[in-house]
Formats: sequence, structure tokens, C-alpha cells
Amino acid sequence: MKKGRLAALRRRLEAAALAAGTLWVVWAAGPSPSAAGAVGALGRAGAAAALRWELGALPEEGGALSPAAVVTLGEAPALLERRAAVLELWSLEEAEPDEHTPAPVREEDAPPPEEGPPEEPAAPLPAPDTEDNGVPARTLVPTGPEGYTVWGRVYISPSQGRTLPPQAPSEPFAAELTADAPQVLILHTHGSEAYTPAPGTEVVWSGDCRTTDPRYSVVRVGDEMASVFAEAGISVLHDRTLYDYPNYTGSYDRSLAAIESYLAQYPSIRFILDVHRDAIEDAQGREYKVISETPEGTAAQLTLVVGSDGSGAPHPDWLENLKLAAAIQEQVLTDYPTLMRPLLLRNSRYNQHTAPGALLVEVGAAGNAPEEAWLAGRLFAREMARVLEDRSK
Repeated sequence: MKKGRLAALRRRLEAAALAAGTLWVVWAAGPSPSAAGAVGALGRAGAAAALRWELGALPEEGGALSPAAVVTLGEAPALLERRAAVLELWSLEEAEPDEHTPAPVREEDAPPPEEGPPEEPAAPLPAPDTEDNGVPARTLVPTGPEGYTVWGRVYISPSQGRTLPPQAPSEPFAAELTADAPQVLILHTHGSEAYTPAPGTEVVWSGDCRTTDPRYSVVRVGDEMASVFAEAGISVLHDRTLYDYPNYTGSYDRSLAAIESYLAQYPSIRFILDVHRDAIEDAQGREYKVISETPEGTAAQLTLVVGSDGSGAPHPDWLENLKLAAAIQEQVLTDYPTLMRPLLLRNSRYNQHTAPGALLVEVGAAGNAPEEAWLAGRLFAREMARVLEDRSK
């Protein structure tokens, strides 16, 4: 009986904490000027747990949010639109440590928000402190047009037998920003895909360079991208669900169901980014990482993968996805000539039939350091935001 009463009490406390967090989300969409005051009035437990989960911190044992809470908070446009305010609040909390509160797992906060729209040229993003992880590095760039379709600076590796219309690069892509929110959905069909931190880093691996710890996986890259979009004034949702864990088979089916659910709930979504990482070996089977030296530091190279109807599955608007990908790649290469590897056009759809602005983004490879991938994600999101803003003018 005593255990039953304790369990009931614990459920009531969890419900109260969730209610506090939900009230805080409601506040986030309102005009209140005092974030610290609002949290003080509501109590730190529920709101702080919700915010830390949304920004990447892992819950302590016994303190995990329920699945319903995770879905509700993760999909809340109000919270995501105020991501910069959330980051500021989090830093305020960390300035007043509580010996009974474990430190958040995040190793660094997102860059601070800029005042107003960025000037041209945009200020460099902070360079991450990257420790050498011991993996050999290469920078992969095409040496000639053979085997590629070339649109301006963009090299496209097409599926066999695929002829691309030469006029496509001059045509605008179909998807564009609107006044509604949210606009961008970021998710990870293979969310446990991870990077290689410096030797001595303690990581719990769930497979071959895979982990459920978002500090070292593509999920953290999605966090960085979402922060940059939010700073640019583009409303974004970031789904941090691991669709490939514990079962890898069926990942795309599960992520497709999630995408369709998001589109039904938020028809304003125009752009869907499925963020992955590559895995690269040389002819002798030795792993290496792909890098680009930028003014902001060493970043992982990225690859855009565009699906088509070559497999026979319906995908009538795949060319719109390709035109968007080419426009973004052209913009990125203008500012960062080695940041992008050639664009890949493939027969499979990769769930990109769900929206004319859907892309698969491979950020680095398994051998890249996490910090290299974070920087690449931020640079890519900033350049993509420029393309979308120019398209909406």
C-alpha cells in the first residue's frame, strides 16, 4: 500500500511538472519580457526539464519525460520560435548552479542571436574547439566534368540513364517561405548515426559508430541547424526521434509515417531536411573523414542526396527537389568552395515525395569529429536560409 501511495504521489508530481512546462510554452509565445520571472513563478522543475530535452540534454534516470510530453513539447512552434530566448534562459540557470541539479549534458550553447537581419557579408560563426580524433582527413572535390552533369558550380552525379533538362537551373524551385509557421522540419531517419570524438571520450555505442547519445550523433547537428534557422527568423521543428533504434530495418517507413503526421498537423511546412552522415573508406578499407577548411574552422564536407522516380515508386515532382538542392549548393559553394561534395541524384525516393522542398543532407562521415559536423550544419543552415529568403523576395 505504501508503495502504491508513493507511486501515485510521484505521478501527481510528474503531472504538475509537465503542467508547469506546458504553461511556460504558452508564455513563450506571449509578450512577457521576463523569462526568468516567468520560470520563477512556475517553478523550475517542469520547464527546465522540457527546455533541456528540447535543446539536447539527456534526462537523468527516473526523470525522463513521457512520450506524450516529448511529442507535445517537440512539436510546439511557440517553443521553437523562441529558441534564442530559451538558450538565454538556460545560460541564466547555469549562472546560478544548484548542487542538487545535475549539469546539463550540452557541451556548448548555440551561437547568440544577432540583432536584426545579418549584414552582408555575414559575421563568421564561432569556430568549435576541435580535438584531433586521429582519423585521416581528405577534401573531396571533382577534378573534371566527366561522369557528371554540371549546372554552374554544381556537379551532379546522376543515376544511370538519367538525362537532366538543361534549362532546369534557370528555373526557380517550387517551395518557398510563407507567413505561416512552422516552415522547416528537420528529422533523422537514421538518428543514431554518430561521429568519432577524440580518443578517451566516453561514449556508449549502440552499434558500429552509432549511439543513442545525441551529443555525438546527427541529432546534435540537427540542433545546430535548427538554432541557425530560428536566428534567421525561419520557424523550424526538430524531431529528435531515433527511427533506426532499436531496429534499423523499417527506418524509412517509420520516418515517413512521422512526416505525414507532421504535414497533417502543420500544413505550413514547406521544407523537410532528413539529416544523416556518410561512412567512407579507402580502397584498403581504412576509414577517413572529409573536411573543408573554412574561415570559421575545420568543417565536415556535406553531400545533398536527391531521390527520384527511378525505382518505379511515384515521385512526380522530384525535379523540384533537385532544383532546390542545386540552388542551395550553388550558394554554399559561392562562399565555401570546398564545403560541398558533388550532389547525388538517386533512383530511390528517400521520402522526398512528401514535399517539393524535401532533401536528404549527409553531414560529414563517421570519421569526422562531432565539432566538424556541428560547424558544417551551422554553415549549411545559414546558406540555405539565404537562398530561401532570396526566393521569397
